[in-house]
Amino acid sequence: MKKIILQILGGVLAFVAAIFVAQIVASEIGEVVVLTTKDAAGEAAETRLWIVDYEDSQWLRTQAGGSGWSGRLLASDSVTIERAGVAVSYHAVAVADRSAAINELMRDKYGLSDSFISLLVGGREGSIAIRLDPQ
Repeated sequence: MKKIILQILGGVLAFVAAIFVAQIVASEIGEVVVLTTKDAAGEAAETRLWIVDYEDSQWLRTQAGGSGWSGRLLASDSVTIERAGVAVSYHAVAVADRSAAINELMRDKYGLSDSFISLLVGGREGSIAIRLDPQ
């Protein structure tokens, strides 16, 4: 009985590890930019993200409720995006009425990777589009 339980536990752990690795691989497929924000202590924090171009601007997307990087991004006067080796400072603006368009562009650009990540995060309903305005 103990051996069966250990085998089941090992299978579950292997499955979780495989999902974790698949998420990392999927999130690095396609164009990935580096966002640099500042944390509460003023320390730089880097996050690798997907980006799309729309209406002559660059756009990011975060989930409803946000995350660490999006909270730092929206609370800051200035963030830096490194894209294709070039770092530029931006002011980030959440634009709720563009979320559907940005979701569609992300789906088109990142394909199955976007679908897989969407599945893991529970869908894209309520996501927030973030426009990057150059400073």
